[in-house]
Amino acid sequence: MVAEVLDALRPRPGGCYVDGTIGGAGHAAAILAASSPTGWLFGCDRDGAAVEAAQRRLAKYAGRFEIRRGNFAELSEWVAAGSCDGVLLDLGVSSAQLDTAGRGFSFQQAGPLDMRMDVRQPMTAAELVNTASAEELSRIFWELGGEKDARKFARALVREREHHRFETTQELAELVGRLAPRYGRKTHPATKVFQALRIVVNDEIGSLQSGLAGALRILKTGGRLAVITFHSLEVQILKEFRRTRARDYAFTGEVDVPELREPRSPELRLPVRKGCKPNESEVAENPRSRSAQLWIMEKV
Repeated sequence: MVAEVLDALRPRPGGCYVDGTIGGAGHAAAILAASSPTGWLFGCDRDGAAVEAAQRRLAKYAGRFEIRRGNFAELSEWVAAGSCDGVLLDLGVSSAQLDTAGRGFSFQQAGPLDMRMDVRQPMTAAELVNTASAEELSRIFWELGGEKDARKFARALVREREHHRFETTQELAELVGRLAPRYGRKTHPATKVFQALRIVVNDEIGSLQSGLAGALRILKTGGRLAVITFHSLEVQILKEFRRTRARDYAFTGEVDVPELREPRSPELRLPVRKGCKPNESEVAENPRSRSAQLWIMEKV
């Protein structure tokens, strides 16, 4: 969604921008090109391979960017508050990670049950699958994957691991496939299980919540935040952030009682109320983009 991101962030010469999930640097390169000759870009990614690839791709813009390896949740620790004209957060897992069997994100190819975006962290999907209780696994599959057979899958997994550890993506996918045969469904029955495990291994929920708050801190007044989501849980968190920060009042407790509201200045303006989806040509070229939605916010 490069064209849509450029339209949302409106990069210009002299502007300062952030790509919090730089990945293959496609968006970063477009932002630097559009803000030539004096625009600046901060970028980061948890994946060391992505950082190296981005450095190479952006070499022709040397002197106009800084890329660090790290979580976008930490952006406000090294990017000055109120210094940026635009921030992009492209959530989820990258195509490069999905297509590399050794990273363990996909069951399409046999690989280690890893799923770490940052391979320096100790927790892997194998560690989680082989140590968590049936109750905890069931909760993960249901709450983070929306898997209706969460309890059945969790109990079977715990029984199976009494005989052998789960070490590969294929072993886990085959177990789920036996419990819930595909029967012509478009998606593999293990899709939601893999999504849920990946979210936990990489603390994607906590990172998103911290990253959104941090992005707001580093934006200038009038600066824009663009977020690309890929699944309903990300959308849910983002919508709550938008609602809360765009309100002109605050309230205490869990229930919004109009009589108890306290006036306050909103922190966000919503120039576009709904998420923007990729066009048909992009989906045809990159089927993985079909679930993407671009959300735009502006700091006030």
